[in-house]
Amino acid sequence: MGLWSRMKRSFRAMFGGIIEKTEDPELILQQTIRDMRDRVPELNNSVAQVMATEKLLSKSKERLESQVVDLDSKIKASVKMGRDDIATAYIGQLQQAQVDLQKTSQQLEHAQLASKQALKARDNYVLQMQRRTAEAMQLINQSKQAKLQEQLAQTMESFELGDDASTFNEMRDKIDRRAAAAEAKMQLGTASVDSQMHEIEREAMDMQLQDKLLDYKRQMGLLPASTGGAEPGALPAQGETSASNETRQMVKEGDGSAA
Repeated sequence: MGLWSRMKRSFRAMFGGIIEKTEDPELILQQTIRDMRDRVPELNNSVAQVMATEKLLSKSKERLESQVVDLDSKIKASVKMGRDDIATAYIGQLQQAQVDLQKTSQQLEHAQLASKQALKARDNYVLQMQRRTAEAMQLINQSKQAKLQEQLAQTMESFELGDDASTFNEMRDKIDRRAAAAEAKMQLGTASVDSQMHEIEREAMDMQLQDKLLDYKRQMGLLPASTGGAEPGALPAQGETSASNETRQMVKEGDGSAA
């Protein structure tokens, strides 16, 4: 291998590596999508020109057809009037118009075929562009995910487990202990209050039932009528424990006398 070939190979390898490192797949794919989208207006203009040619040929054909019909009528009129010279001139024009009509018809057929092919090519390009765009967007998302994973891997590599990890564990245990102690105190306080409230509610319900029982017995004449005091079913105030005990005693005596 010659010296120049070796040098060229070295330069290609060196600059190729530099270019490859500087290439960003996301930017290249995004530019490719933009380039494909920019070509759509150009294709539309080309298709429009082909279709415009078809329209012009179609109008030219209609005009020649009308001219042929008009010349045919003029020839017949000239023959009726005995003007063979005028009829001969019209015949020459008619022959030229028929030749032009034949050429225009052929051109129109080619233009119609070209329009269909241009429209088909444009539609195929748009479909291919949409498919390529979707693939490019998927590749861009994969590239972003790969970058994120690379950054995460670099972060994990630079993260050293040591005093920081032990500090986190120590602080976590401390916070867990404080949270457990606070939760236990809260449960204890709530249970105590709930227990007292339930006991008071049971006591009040028992007193109401006893008062109702006494009221029924008074109504039935089993006990003397009440001379005053709190209404049946009313909750006793603080310090009325002895009165409630007397009430229970009267209930027991009433039960004994009834027996």
